[in-house]
Amino acid sequence: MDIVSLLRLNIRRSGGGRVYADCPLCGDRRGRLSILPSENVWRCHHCGEHGGMLALYGKVFSVDNSTAYREICDTLLDNSFALEYQTAGQAAPAAVHEVVSQAEKASADEIHRTFSALLSMLTLNSAHREHLRTVRGLTDEQIEGFGFKSTPPPRMCRVLTQQLMQRGYTVQGVPGFYINDYGKWTVKFYQRTSGIIIPLQEIDGLIHGLQIRLDTPIKDKDDPPEKVGTKYLPLTSSGKQMGTGSGSPVHFVGDLCAHAVYVTEGALKADICHALTGRTFVATIGANNVAPLDSLFALLKQNGVQEIVEADDMDKFHNAAVHNGALKICRMAKEHGIACRRLILNPNYKGMDDWLLAQRRKKYANEEKKQMERKNFKEMYLSGLCDMDYLDICTEDWQNIPGNDISLREHLGLTEHEYEVFLQEDVSISFEDLLNSQRRERHFRIYQLELRNDRILPFAFQGIEKLYAAGYDQPPASEYRLIYDGYFVAPVEQTDAEVLERIFECFNDTLPQGYHGRSVSMSDVIELYDENGRKYFYCDHVGFAPVRFSPMLAKRGE
Repeated sequence: MDIVSLLRLNIRRSGGGRVYADCPLCGDRRGRLSILPSENVWRCHHCGEHGGMLALYGKVFSVDNSTAYREICDTLLDNSFALEYQTAGQAAPAAVHEVVSQAEKASADEIHRTFSALLSMLTLNSAHREHLRTVRGLTDEQIEGFGFKSTPPPRMCRVLTQQLMQRGYTVQGVPGFYINDYGKWTVKFYQRTSGIIIPLQEIDGLIHGLQIRLDTPIKDKDDPPEKVGTKYLPLTSSGKQMGTGSGSPVHFVGDLCAHAVYVTEGALKADICHALTGRTFVATIGANNVAPLDSLFALLKQNGVQEIVEADDMDKFHNAAVHNGALKICRMAKEHGIACRRLILNPNYKGMDDWLLAQRRKKYANEEKKQMERKNFKEMYLSGLCDMDYLDICTEDWQNIPGNDISLREHLGLTEHEYEVFLQEDVSISFEDLLNSQRRERHFRIYQLELRNDRILPFAFQGIEKLYAAGYDQPPASEYRLIYDGYFVAPVEQTDAEVLERIFECFNDTLPQGYHGRSVSMSDVIELYDENGRKYFYCDHVGFAPVRFSPMLAKRGE
């Protein structure tokens, strides 16, 4: 605790012999740094860093343990450390914190019985049900099957707890339950942490914990404006009198004997992906909190599971904590003799659930669009989507339109002059030459980041502001690979912006034959070139931003 004081760590809470502080290494401000003073050890549950007291000091100041020991001794022997706080009118950081009695965790069966009974006493309000239906794509039957509920109002906490105890259910040792300042058992639901309750069911079929998807994310006062804040919280009573920590349950949904098991972060994400695909999913509570997977993988191996699919969100390519967690999943699977592969989704979507929902919605939207929109012959020909033979098909279609009230010229999309040439075939110019003069080939190249497992790129699949924030004034071509070199036919008057948008649409989700890259997404570089020169564009949040680029440094081919 002397070292905690020296480092000026911001302590969030304490209890159960532990102190929880903000992590000085990864900058997380949610009290995820767990310190056990009695053992002189610590671990950050966000970035995964851990060690002894000298390592904590050493990692902060980038020195070895012997240097850390000498500097700590020198500082503690110098009275100026204590005087600095006294001069500022503050008390020196206390090494001794109030001891709060913690309850020993109840058995898995008791926790399951209590949580099941608690959930049966709760309901799911209409706003939460509508969110799960419309935003998350679940049916009422699926919502009921997963057991989602709404958090109760705080005034009901003591009443619910009393009813559970009267019915013979255990509350002592169950995460979330504790004794309040009035000596009464209650459960820790607050107004500011209201939201959807998600049961965390492990492979044994028992509910080991509850997680809350917050209605309003919690932000720290020092958080930057762009930070969303904490969106999910476990139901825990750690630090409360006779309270119990939530631990790190691993959520499991699907067939425990499946050929392949997908591993992701977040129980709600796993439930949604299972509902949309029918496949088996495992969810950790925290991208880097993968240690509980060790025993699970051993059991899955015994059950005949042959493949683990690491399916963390796409920020694993620029977020160190997610990146490290993803690598640990693969390493752990291989240690248990299970093959592992990394899932790389369309980078335009954050996670697998977003991508699956988008595919379903896009399918319906495309069907409606096909019914509402149909390009005429001229539009299709100028865009290279048909040849001259299609002209006869369009003419025949026009003749078969019941109650036809438009002319053939309008149906084909021709001007009066074009229609005259079409009918008369003026010897000075053919109809085909007339249309060909209004279109041209647009040549382009697609460059995408070369992804590697041993490191992250801070701007991968991010907007151009992240590229600049990482210290680059242009996309580093040496980190890119030329994926595709091609062209399509486009109207002469089509702008660069319109051509880029067409490239984005053509190379997304349903990819053309012969294209071996990812869906075009943020951080990709597109080159437009012709006999007059080359122009480069960075795929940004919305549209494309002009950039400088050095293509000779980019890797070529597969």
